[in-house]
Amino acid sequence: MIYQLDEDLWFPDPRLADDDGCLAVGGDLSVDRLLLAYQHGIFPWYSFRDNDEPVWYCPHERFVIFPDEIHISHSMRTLLRKDKYEFSINRDFDGVIRNCSQLRINEEGAWLGEDIIKAYTELHRQGFGVSVEVWEEGRLVGGLYGVNIGKAFFGESMFSLVPSGSKLALIFLAKSFEQLGGVLIDCQLKTAHLESMGGRFISYDEYMRLISS
Repeated sequence: MIYQLDEDLWFPDPRLADDDGCLAVGGDLSVDRLLLAYQHGIFPWYSFRDNDEPVWYCPHERFVIFPDEIHISHSMRTLLRKDKYEFSINRDFDGVIRNCSQLRINEEGAWLGEDIIKAYTELHRQGFGVSVEVWEEGRLVGGLYGVNIGKAFFGESMFSLVPSGSKLALIFLAKSFEQLGGVLIDCQLKTAHLESMGGRFISYDEYMRLISS
């Protein structure tokens, strides 16, 4: 059963999501609703060309990376030692989110449209949306963005304009977040790329215990 949201600020029990994790449709992308969603492991994910309303997901198993378990391959360690790239946090949120959007904008099911950009830019303005940037000679060549609430970072999207640009951003995020006491990076969906970086599944109950700590 997929629940229909209205203007009131609420979500159904996330455990009622279907087998694919789809929980609800409707509502809005306001800061308050997005924060409520993330605090329960819910996130918006929908094709902006095919849907007039947000669609909300909450997978029963959660694919996550623990910052202290980030896998750094030999080739990545070699690349990092070359000091070819510089890293920053929140220096160019707009540049990161728009690069993430443009690299996928022509794909079927593309989800990072102007409504999402506007919503997460406002989250950034209010201190919850976070970007990580990778620079080469002053040029933005990779990065990622997501939402930081407490000790959890909820990853949204990443991009690379050079080989391994997004991997470098993820490594920098994990190491920086670990130093700040972060406990979990939510990857939302499993990919081979993220699995190679140390991603693994945990139960929803374990996930909620960690993001609520």
